[in-house]
Amino acid sequence: MAARTRHVPVRTCVGCRDTTAKRELVRIVRTPEGRVEVDPTGKRPGRGAYVHRDYRCWQAALKRDRLAHALRTAISPQDREALVAYAESLREKGEVTT
Repeated sequence: MAARTRHVPVRTCVGCRDTTAKRELVRIVRTPEGRVEVDPTGKRPGRGAYVHRDYRCWQAALKRDRLAHALRTAISPQDREALVAYAESLREKGEVTT
């Protein structure tokens, strides 16, 4: 009998538009209150978008407003600063490539 393969959820990175397994991406969520935040658990309520742990993807997602388009909202300067700080922290930890 053939081995049964498990379904692996796939999502598209808003930075590079490449499809990857969901668990390899970082979820950003627009909360019901309108804030845009990183969702480390991937389970927070609200509209979500996904970005690779690659600094170039974060730059493209934020610089070209791809993230705002995917979340269907304008990103406030405070939320943008928090997202940039998160991307920088990943870069410092060595979790992203430059």
